[in-house]
Amino acid sequence: MELSSIYLAIPMFLALYILTQHVLHKLQNLPPCPFPILPIIGHLYLLKNPMHKNLSKLSKTYGPVLFLQFGSRRVLIVASPSAAEECLSKNDIIFANRPRLVAGKYFGQNYASLAWSSYGDHWRNLRRIASTQLLSSYRVQALSIFRTDEVHLMIQHLFQKCKNNDSYQKVDMKSLLFEVTFNSITRMLAGKRFYGERVVDSEEATRFQEIVGEQVKVLAKSSKQEFLPFFRWFSLEGIEKMCEDVQRKRDVFVQNWIEGFRKMRSNRITTNKENKDRTTIEILLSLQETDPEYYTDEMIRGLMLTLLTAASNTSADTMEWTMTHLLNNPEILKKARAEIDKIIGQQRLIDESDVPQLHYLKLIIMETLRMHPVVPLLLPHESSKDCTVGGFHVPRGTMLLVNVWAIQNDEKIWIDPEVFSPERFEDIEMGNDNGNQFKWLPFGTGRRGCPGENLAMRMIALALGSLIHFFEWERIGDEKEDMSELGGFTAPKARPLVANFRCRPTVVPLLSQT
Repeated sequence: MELSSIYLAIPMFLALYILTQHVLHKLQNLPPCPFPILPIIGHLYLLKNPMHKNLSKLSKTYGPVLFLQFGSRRVLIVASPSAAEECLSKNDIIFANRPRLVAGKYFGQNYASLAWSSYGDHWRNLRRIASTQLLSSYRVQALSIFRTDEVHLMIQHLFQKCKNNDSYQKVDMKSLLFEVTFNSITRMLAGKRFYGERVVDSEEATRFQEIVGEQVKVLAKSSKQEFLPFFRWFSLEGIEKMCEDVQRKRDVFVQNWIEGFRKMRSNRITTNKENKDRTTIEILLSLQETDPEYYTDEMIRGLMLTLLTAASNTSADTMEWTMTHLLNNPEILKKARAEIDKIIGQQRLIDESDVPQLHYLKLIIMETLRMHPVVPLLLPHESSKDCTVGGFHVPRGTMLLVNVWAIQNDEKIWIDPEVFSPERFEDIEMGNDNGNQFKWLPFGTGRRGCPGENLAMRMIALALGSLIHFFEWERIGDEKEDMSELGGFTAPKARPLVANFRCRPTVVPLLSQT
């Protein structure tokens, strides 16, 4: 065949392929999708970061039920309360599975962890353990001593920086909030803290911080492989091997925790068996004694790593976004402080038991979660069989992304959604029986909803309430804080928040005594 004929045949083949795909799409009654669907890459050419905002624009053009082809994978995007309700309520069981992604293979124990296991007996049992043994209201309350202590240490750290100086001091809020959150979680899990003072094993702390950094980097590099598997054939960096190496380090690290507690177990049985503030690892090891075949070390490691990963960055990011909005809206910050002074006074520290009374603070956190949901697209779901969503056919094996950000920032649902207004929630109850459940769902809902919502809300409120209570806050400069965000699984601030603070004169005597 002559070269000119080849040049002519290629565009003809592409045009025929694209038209055939378009006709088949219509005949199968699949949801609307952008034209064209290109060979091999599908609609990947349309994706830009931040992905949740880019997908929101596509949904506004093609409708709230959108069908995309990410390389070889079919993807359903839903961006309305009614469509989300169809997927997470009416078809909840069908969409209760997880797709087999690189993250689930290596960081989800080969799709067997709580976050990445598909729906079935194993997942139901893991969920039951998490909900009743580890994250129940009783357990969350029992371990509040660790969270309260970490928040008080944070307050004392800031106080030492400004107690003898009336001028404002600078603080890196991102680091501060991550450290208090991470320490709170690791103390609940294993009685260990990794940042700040009272770190028993600084070498261990440094090692774990390095592992966390490696995991973040390798996940960022694996994104192309998720949807274009042929990249693995040409990858010079060996992404999957890197994932495997990082997971091995994670396993070894947590296994050392297990072995350490196992050595102390004989003493713990006699001295601390009924102690309500037992750490998570102690509870799991006690369950292992009753059923060693199910509660294996591997299963315990998976639960520990799931809780650690799910609770640390997301809560810290939410607090950073909240503080950013408060600095940009000083009148809201002033109103929140007035509520705290009225309820708590200035003669004592805030306790977690005070949190339910801080109504306006709760509204502030809800508004932050509306504008900046912790996981903008939720964790991906996958359909286990054919179903119908929005009147369209959704084939078995389709990955589902619920664009929570799009729903919670839709001008058709929320008045002035770009304005930070906690008061909008004063007359709105978010629950199962009032029609608003699928308008605000930063923690997801249904079978795969986040079981740690109660813990997250308590921890965020305690830390933020304490910062507002004891210190005055200002922006570094006259201009408002930058609100741009990074794209990815979560959506943290693109520019970490640095703020000015100083002690409130009225609370100096109290902080000097603690």
